[in-house]
Amino acid sequence: MDDSLAPALHGKKILVTGGSLGLGLASAHACLKRGARVAICARTLSDLENAKRELEAASGTAVPAIEADMSEAVDVTRTFDEAERRLGTLDGVIHAAGIYGPIGPITDIEPQAWLAAITVNLFGTFLVAREAAGRLKRSGGGRIVLYAGGGAATPFPNYTAYASGKAAVVRFCETIAIELAPYNIEVNALSPGFVATRFHQQTLAAGASAAGNEFLARTEAELAKGGVPARVGADCAAFLVSDAARGITGKFVAAPYDGYADWPRHVAELRSSDIFTLRRILPKERGLDWQ
Repeated sequence: MDDSLAPALHGKKILVTGGSLGLGLASAHACLKRGARVAICARTLSDLENAKRELEAASGTAVPAIEADMSEAVDVTRTFDEAERRLGTLDGVIHAAGIYGPIGPITDIEPQAWLAAITVNLFGTFLVAREAAGRLKRSGGGRIVLYAGGGAATPFPNYTAYASGKAAVVRFCETIAIELAPYNIEVNALSPGFVATRFHQQTLAAGASAAGNEFLARTEAELAKGGVPARVGADCAAFLVSDAARGITGKFVAAPYDGYADWPRHVAELRSSDIFTLRRILPKERGLDWQ
């Protein structure tokens, strides 16, 4: 998005989970650049401290940084408490914390590693959204953005934990968007495109036998080109927590492709249809006549 057209976030207080690296860090930068006050959290203290220094140097603003694991309910509550103690009542949450999980054919991966990925990517999303929703209910409303990913949109062989968790995040988003609508809380899921993050180093390390020849080759090619800049997803996240996105909820946004900046002109169509959602495809929708 052209910075001159970017929606302002002046006066907004935003919590960004997974804010020490990659998309979370880029999202924190995007929100600060638009005038928000931001708190970040992450599991690794050294990365968190580095991110805090980077964000504060770039923005000239204090950025609370909280060491926490978003798959632990106690940590989630403590993080929200500390963020609100430092910033005041939150207006929005961007949930970027996540992992790839085990890579390989379903017959080869360890069940506990698979479950651990689901715990971080899906259960962690539930915990963060639940905590955010309770607080936003009490304060009169706000906005929640949940990072999903390409694994949510199409089958992703050899990445079953990641794909299953992220697809579930999208349906979770669609469902709670309906639940929370009476409370002026809007929720959207975001796919940032093929961003060159630490995740892809796991694919390179796994090799063709685990990741599959096709996805390994695609990963190598995308990384050689530089991938999608993290700021593309981050700008979309900043848009979705802004007032410019009011009326948009329960949608799955592919940041590089969906022209989301024009969505405010189409709120009525978005609200009255199932576009940008997960859904079944019926035979008649593909020109077949056997149903």
